[in-house]
Amino acid sequence: MRKQFNGLWAMASERLSVNPFDGAMFCFTNKQKDRVKILFWDGSGVWVFAKRLEKGRFSWPKTAGVKIDLDPTALTMLLSGIDLKDGAKKAWFER
Repeated sequence: MRKQFNGLWAMASERLSVNPFDGAMFCFTNKQKDRVKILFWDGSGVWVFAKRLEKGRFSWPKTAGVKIDLDPTALTMLLSGIDLKDGAKKAWFER
């Protein structure tokens, strides 16, 4: 969690092979999953948001790879402390 603007930008573009100028938000967490940083390009500059939990951990979805795609609702739930249960959406008939 030592990386700031340039380090997070490099991780998003090089490791994840995604162009940060596309307007996506990039979330990074530490190993303990009690801190998160979000990188976002708003069209005129780069934002870095950070959150540190005093108790507990973020419940990240289990994935085989490094990169996952979350819709805005799932990101809000994740940052609010709601367990996403392996990152899967419910089927239309379970909603």
